Amino acid sequence: MADYILGLDAGNTVIKAIIFDLDGNELAVAAEDGHSTMPQPGHVERDLDELWVNTQQVIRRCVEAAGIDAADIRAIGCAGHGNGLYALDRAGAPLIGIQSIDTRGSQTVREWQALGVGEKTFPLCRQKPWAAQTPTLLAWLKQHRPDLFAEIGTVFLCKDYVVWRLTSARVSETSDMAGCGLLQVPERSYSAELMAAYGLDDCLPLLPALLEPTDIAGQISADVAAATGLRTGTPVVAGLFDVVASAIGSGVTQTGAASIIAGTWSINQVVTDEAPDDPSIFMLCTFDRQRWLAIESSATSAVNLEWMVREFFGEDHGAAFERCSELVASVDPRDEMPIYHPFLFGAQQDGQARAGYYGILGWHTKAHMLRALFEGVAFEHRRHIETLAAAGAGFTEAVLSGGGSRSSVWPQIFADLLGVPVTVARGRETGALGAAIAAGTGIGLFADFTAGAAAMTAVAKRFEPSPALKPVYDRRYATFLELGQAMKPIWAHMAKDNAA
Repeated sequence: MADYILGLDAGNTVIKAIIFDLDGNELAVAAEDGHSTMPQPGHVERDLDELWVNTQQVIRRCVEAAGIDAADIRAIGCAGHGNGLYALDRAGAPLIGIQSIDTRGSQTVREWQALGVGEKTFPLCRQKPWAAQTPTLLAWLKQHRPDLFAEIGTVFLCKDYVVWRLTSARVSETSDMAGCGLLQVPERSYSAELMAAYGLDDCLPLLPALLEPTDIAGQISADVAAATGLRTGTPVVAGLFDVVASAIGSGVTQTGAASIIAGTWSINQVVTDEAPDDPSIFMLCTFDRQRWLAIESSATSAVNLEWMVREFFGEDHGAAFERCSELVASVDPRDEMPIYHPFLFGAQQDGQARAGYYGILGWHTKAHMLRALFEGVAFEHRRHIETLAAAGAGFTEAVLSGGGSRSSVWPQIFADLLGVPVTVARGRETGALGAAIAAGTGIGLFADFTAGAAAMTAVAKRFEPSPALKPVYDRRYATFLELGQAMKPIWAHMAKDNAA
């Protein structure tokens, strides 16, 4: 008899199930890609029934592929993308799922900026409103879809919905609620004052019971066990915001350690002992009962390559991603190469920002265009990291995870461009692994997150920066920033034209 843990990772589209042993080895992996819908420009939603069907399928496939007795799965943890809005109606049925790359709230944010709402919310939650933030979307529904807003019975985040389907427990936890700006800091609790600052006084009763990530939310029901192959009564912990889970699952748990995630979102985070009180930092998230993660992020990372492959490469996606890395490796960074802005879903500071190539010449090839994309993504990561450093959350090396870490060239680009060593963790599924560590901690297999990470994570590769490349990257980065400033009025005009 052996002990195993099931980790789930619910992203903006893909849901994954991974079974780990207590050394962090993956016994089996199953994934299912869901579908996003865009009913209007800027609106990005998903079918919640499909998410649950996909969740059941990946769990069953994973258990079957592992070839183990489901009774040996000691606990289950779930990570999920933060922000967006997943709601149940007043009867407890799925109502709407809005994803974290949705930009419908951009106008709400501009209206709130004029009213100084961010100056009211920041002292309470250490976050200012942004387009896909959960309270922003809740306010948007209240203003623009009052009929749907009136039906809301429970406000969830993505992984909370999955935990509810597994256990029937309407709960959330501190990492996700801090990440979406609904947790008062440093008290780590809900707050009527904070809800009033958003103009959502009437929504406090819609928030689910608040747990710690390692608290047991409930157990697998008989119906779920029959559908998934799990054992009835298996404990499920409350889980984690996926960026926190990825940090833990890549071994980042110590004060001063840094986690960079190149996935759908550009996530850049540093563990701190105190809750930073600096409005330049995009997001503050509770890490454990003592520490915090200072986070700079935006939907500007490897999602750009996913879009490029989907729209312009006809081959198998896995082969296409590696082919892109090979093309990037075939050209060196040079001043005269194109610059790429990775703003397919807007920029952190400007929801109207758009992606674009600049400076294309007739001799540029597909390889040059791809290298510009790889660099543009890394440039936006660097901008976030410089914001963290200016606020006192700097670092001397970092762990890279997410889809971008699987590239044969992207980790080296990050090391060269940032000027610090970059390591890649052994496990590819760091979000699910972090959720598994939370589950193991919740049932007492590990003393805390640090002990769990020490047992279940390891470094696979290390990339040292090349000082010789720093000057050209510095110049190209400066151009990247200058172009962003120059394009702001053009993006605003384009947004007005689109609205008309």
